Amino acid sequence: MGAARKIKQEYLLEGLDCANCAAKIENGVSKVKGVDNCSVNFATKTISFDVEEQQHSEVSGNAKKVITKLEPGIDVRDKNQASKSKVFLLEGLDCANCAAKVEKHVGKMDGVASSNVDFVSKKLTVELNTADDLSETIKQTVTRLEPHIHPKEMGANQSRGHDHDDGHGHDHSHEGGIKPLITRLVIGSIISIIPFLGDFIPGVEIALFAIGYLIIGGDIVWRAIRNISRGQVFDEHFLMSIATIGAFLIGEYPEGIAVMLFFQVGELFQSIAVNRSRNSISELMDIRPDYANLQVDGETKTVSPEEVKVGDYIVVKPGEKVPLDGKVVKGNSLVDTSALTGESLPRDVEAGSDVLSGFINKNGVITVEVTKPFADSTVSKILELVQNASGRKAPTEKFITKFARYYTPVVVIIAALVALIPPLVVPGATFSEWIYRALIFLVISCPCALVVSIPLGFFGGIGGAAKQGILVKGANYLEALNSVKYAVFDKTGTLTKGVFQVTHVEPSSNVTKDELLEYAAYAEVHSNHPIATSILNAYEKQVNEAHVLNYNEVSGHGIEVEVNGKQILAGNSKLMVKENIEDVTPSKVGTVVHVAVDHVYAGHIIISDEIKDDAIKAIKELKALGIKKTVMLTGDSKAVATEVSEALQLDEFYAELLPHEKVEMMEKIDEQKLAGEKSIFVGDGINDTPVLARADIGVAMGGLGSDAAIEAADVVIMTDEPSRLADGIRKARYTRKIVWQNISLALGIKAIVLLLGVLGLATMWEAIISDVGVTLLAVLNSMRVLRNK
Repeated sequence: MGAARKIKQEYLLEGLDCANCAAKIENGVSKVKGVDNCSVNFATKTISFDVEEQQHSEVSGNAKKVITKLEPGIDVRDKNQASKSKVFLLEGLDCANCAAKVEKHVGKMDGVASSNVDFVSKKLTVELNTADDLSETIKQTVTRLEPHIHPKEMGANQSRGHDHDDGHGHDHSHEGGIKPLITRLVIGSIISIIPFLGDFIPGVEIALFAIGYLIIGGDIVWRAIRNISRGQVFDEHFLMSIATIGAFLIGEYPEGIAVMLFFQVGELFQSIAVNRSRNSISELMDIRPDYANLQVDGETKTVSPEEVKVGDYIVVKPGEKVPLDGKVVKGNSLVDTSALTGESLPRDVEAGSDVLSGFINKNGVITVEVTKPFADSTVSKILELVQNASGRKAPTEKFITKFARYYTPVVVIIAALVALIPPLVVPGATFSEWIYRALIFLVISCPCALVVSIPLGFFGGIGGAAKQGILVKGANYLEALNSVKYAVFDKTGTLTKGVFQVTHVEPSSNVTKDELLEYAAYAEVHSNHPIATSILNAYEKQVNEAHVLNYNEVSGHGIEVEVNGKQILAGNSKLMVKENIEDVTPSKVGTVVHVAVDHVYAGHIIISDEIKDDAIKAIKELKALGIKKTVMLTGDSKAVATEVSEALQLDEFYAELLPHEKVEMMEKIDEQKLAGEKSIFVGDGINDTPVLARADIGVAMGGLGSDAAIEAADVVIMTDEPSRLADGIRKARYTRKIVWQNISLALGIKAIVLLLGVLGLATMWEAIISDVGVTLLAVLNSMRVLRNK
């Protein structure tokens, strides 16, 4: 009888945010009878194990019980039945309140796990926890809530592309478009002016004002009525309708019309400003290639980048964007990498060089062999990250959205009290006077300035950071960078170059430096070890292999050769001891290669991993920004770690650590934090995945083109420059400054106008102008974050 068939079971561990918890779960589930090959991937929050098919149900159930017992806060979900994501483009979305309304109601639908509307990119992302396809139901729900919004489901390619917008549409509340709207406003204004041009009987005068009002704002009133019938009362349509109809009821006809007119004009300008802001961000990241020159049977034809396959050859001419990731097989040129890395200096490429999609070819013609399909190319990943980043909302955004939800009803209640209480308790007060003051409350209470400008501010910050070569995967991470107080670094590839180089040549008295290097180069010429390569690179001359005789590699010791009649030994100190040659203890730290010629000690060469050019600058800038402690975690020796730490003036270092020990050390560092402080870990994104996931903010250094880096980290520094981390923190702080300027500006002006309105010192004219004006100012202020370096 054959062995029982085994199947792989995978679960998502929602809520898993502790590496020790992951290890605990893996250990616990491994002990469940019937479980084999149990593994927990902390980065992807998944557990997988093998189980016999016949025992699948029982064993899997027992495994889930163990997980729940060990970590009650973790939600265990079958990966095969996990939530599906759908993305919809909400064409016509120009109102932040409408966005919040759609997000709230879609999120409450059966079968929907979560709903998120990104107002800036007009995208609705829905996570489904059902196998049913709810696309049509979701579309119908959105259309029922906001008839002027036209939801369109987006596929994988669409979600990666740009959402082109001409910047001139004004769909919100104006289904007919901008020209009919302007025509209505002009006609309505002319009719409203007629009563001022002559004497009319009261009935005709009121009728003219009413006709003008309905032409200008009839659609707003209709929208308010329609929303009230659905139980959606407190929105800007309701506020404007009540305020202006109230003005009519107390005989303030011109002001009622003026408020509605200014509201419509303000909404129009706001829409244009928002769309232009969106376009500014889109243009900032305009790195998507439009076509590729594909070589087919000796000819070149223009095709879409999506049509090109791995292994195909493409030609990139001067001035064109490199459309896909690949390797240069012919030609040489300079490429502009600034769109991806923020580097101003062009880079030389030649046959054998790797190039990435988004680079711009400057002068020569190059032929490139494609190594990745367009969907997996660097430019696709970057665009997807940046465009979807604002979907991960910052705490400030979430607070303002929640604040706006309660702010408007509270103001309406206060307005009702202002209208009713003073006429009843204040001698001489009239209802008409206090109702008028209450109407000012309604006009100024619209929270558009906040809910529009703040998402734009964060999105602009993310776009501006991307232009500097810093990919931030969410507004929440951008805001979290403000609170970083502990910066923890990996060494190799992060603070050092990760490439072995000859850093010191120490000859004895009987030879020169050049002679010592020459002896070592001849000894190492047949070796492909990185140490041998670094010596040959340092020698920089051609080695004539014909002169090398009797090559002998002494395992664990070094190399023995004969060159031009001289016996040369090159290796570690054990080789010198073995041959009874007295060597010298090096004064420098690194890998040491001792050299002897005819059994006489000739000197030693130090080979080490070189510190990156701007690593010292990076640490100084971080300390200047108020970082409390800079720490290095490395698996390298204590001597090497000490030298690097002293050169960079780090506060602490921990050496000779295994990957799991780095996680444990990160957790100890986290215990030092005060409330509200954040830690950041900077690594290469491949070997340091567990630590990247464990830190409050994981940063992949030198992650350009690295799938593992982009997947594991919260922030990706697209160059090998540690100083970009300080740039990212400065960008985060400037973004926060802009956001809080907008909050202070909006709430401050509204508070002043509300107070003046209660005191009878402001009219509805000031209220509507200040409301529209502060929104436009806040939107324009948000765009400053794009220009800040």
